[in-house]
Amino acid sequence: NNENKRESRKFDPNFKGPIYNRSCTDILCCIVFIFALLGYFAVGILAWSQGDPRKVIYPTDSRGQFCGQAGTRLEKKPLLFYFNILKCASPLVLLEFQCPTTQLCVDSCPDRHLTLVKAKLGSKEDHEYYKRYCKEGVDFSQLSPPELLRDGLCPAMLMPSKAFTRRCLPALGTMKGGVVVVGNETTFDDGQGVSINASDVLEASKKSNLAVEARQVAMRIFEDYTQSWHWILLGLVIAMVVSLIFIVLLRFLAGVMVWVMIVLVILVIGYGIFHCYMEFASLKGQPGSDVTIRDLGLQTDFSIYLQIRQTWLAFMIILAIVEFIIILLLIFLRKRILIAIALIKEASRAVGHVMSSLFYPLLTFALLSVVIAYWAITAVFLSTSNEQVYKVFNKTDDCPFALETCDPKTFNSSNISAQCPDAECLFSFYGGETVYHKYLILFQFYNVFLFFWCANFVTALGQVTLSGAFASYYWAFKKPDDIPAYPIFSSLGRALRYHTGSLAFGSLILSLVQVIRVLLEYLDHKLKGAQNKAAKFFLKCMKCCFWCLEKCIKFLNRNAYIMIAIYGKNFCSSARDAFFLLMRNIIRVAVLDKVTDFLLFLGKLLIVGIVGIFSFFFFSGRIKAVEEAAPSLNYYWVPILTVVVGSYLIAHGFFSVYAMCVDTLFLCFCEDLERNDGSSERPYFMSAKLHKILSKTKMVEEDQDGSLDAFCIFSPVFVTL
Repeated sequence: NNENKRESRKFDPNFKGPIYNRSCTDILCCIVFIFALLGYFAVGILAWSQGDPRKVIYPTDSRGQFCGQAGTRLEKKPLLFYFNILKCASPLVLLEFQCPTTQLCVDSCPDRHLTLVKAKLGSKEDHEYYKRYCKEGVDFSQLSPPELLRDGLCPAMLMPSKAFTRRCLPALGTMKGGVVVVGNETTFDDGQGVSINASDVLEASKKSNLAVEARQVAMRIFEDYTQSWHWILLGLVIAMVVSLIFIVLLRFLAGVMVWVMIVLVILVIGYGIFHCYMEFASLKGQPGSDVTIRDLGLQTDFSIYLQIRQTWLAFMIILAIVEFIIILLLIFLRKRILIAIALIKEASRAVGHVMSSLFYPLLTFALLSVVIAYWAITAVFLSTSNEQVYKVFNKTDDCPFALETCDPKTFNSSNISAQCPDAECLFSFYGGETVYHKYLILFQFYNVFLFFWCANFVTALGQVTLSGAFASYYWAFKKPDDIPAYPIFSSLGRALRYHTGSLAFGSLILSLVQVIRVLLEYLDHKLKGAQNKAAKFFLKCMKCCFWCLEKCIKFLNRNAYIMIAIYGKNFCSSARDAFFLLMRNIIRVAVLDKVTDFLLFLGKLLIVGIVGIFSFFFFSGRIKAVEEAAPSLNYYWVPILTVVVGSYLIAHGFFSVYAMCVDTLFLCFCEDLERNDGSSERPYFMSAKLHKILSKTKMVEEDQDGSLDAFCIFSPVFVTL
């Protein structure tokens, strides 16, 4: 049976390209996919009904009210003020991520040191100023300081503070000799007759910031996006225009464009090496520039890393290695590059006859955008669908109800309030004890899994559609007369009508591997501080194995989809046929297919390099002509990375048309060789130029110059990328 599978294709006089009379394949998987989508919509609706994204944006006071939210009575009070910041040094903060002290929404942070006693004895202006940091409705002038403190209506003192991630934290500073100060004072009265050191406040501030440290970076990044989103969009539009122009030029000037592309890639990377060297040399002798990255540690302001020489040295070494590998590959693959250019020219003719294929990536991009947006919105709503949980916080240690859940509406009349007079019912965190909240983590996992499945399905749909259209071109004996009208729409219709199940099946296999990789990355992150080296080594091996498995599945799926588009068989049969067809032509795969992929990858690298360099000079303010137009950002690398990644995805989308065309022509080419012999009874469907490529391939196969070995060594570099 296995021998039969490995046999070449037999001549079939009735075979004229993609089969039109076909039946539905992998129906069971299609049904499962539809039900999974219905469940996905149900999870989304449930999350949207329970979630509240405001919890990500606004801080909450002790009653769970949002500070600064538009349309509420706290709209003009965007900052959160802590009555006693020193309580944030409690270990409880590490468990509950909430300081066990009254928290209040205020319009501005205090800018002076003032105790409650001094405020009571002071002027009317001091009364009004201090009252701003007391609970709403407090009769400040009538109640005495002990009464205000006993009922927790006002803080015992105010200290100079600054807004930090929408929270009022002490305005800490350092004088000469490393002395910590708050404002200009090293010690001060806490309002209750106790002297406090500024260093104690520093420790408390660190603890209070533990829960929002990551959020600090996220909020600054979010602010950068709000300031630069229109420039980012412009950069992505430019990347799209450049990619489209490049593809159109490739259609008419394939040979010239490939060599221009190779030279420009070498020049762009060479300029990157030169720029890194100039930055490295300019920092020589600068104070602090010789600090190592290890000594610097993790910094939230990533621009600091660009001020040390080691960073630019690392960039220069990485770019030099990439340049060396590319040049070495070009030298060893020089003969195969000439053959691959001829194959790209043939692909250009196919693209020219199926011009609508150039715009199909826009549909794929739109569908992927919908999938990503749905996943992101659902994830945010799921993560914010917890309820407000209130707990008992007391000033003394003899309350038996400490840290128990309470209801602020009935707390003052409850048994807890009677037994613990100094206890308060304060907002603690967001959570819940319902069935929905218990299975919230499973909903998040389902959201991630369906995201991978849907994204892979959209990609598979694009691959089947394009391969079906290009196969129609190849198997047209008289080109372009025998090419069917609207090949893209016909192929898309066949894929959705007959092969939704097969696409879902292939996407499911790939998604399972990807989810396992995500779980392994999560475990690796959790085990970073572990001392078990055996577990770490085993995890690294697992990650490597599943990475290789994912690459193999992607390659096999891609060729299986081409066979599905041509013959209309189910996924397993198509994958088997594609695998053995490639195995029978394994040398040609290395000579033609993968070298062509390498050249197309250089094209993507060129577009990303050009757009990335211009975005770097623009957002860093180094272009004098548009220096004033550049937005003021916390991290200028945020829009640069966004533009670079987006440009690569856009370029990949356009070049995927050529890559899919080359892969389809290659498989059809191998099929044509096995079915036909070029005689009048069994003529080739390939063009004369494509047949000439075959002759060159045979000559290269016989050339034992070791270049194939070099290709096999370095191919993972660009296949992965």
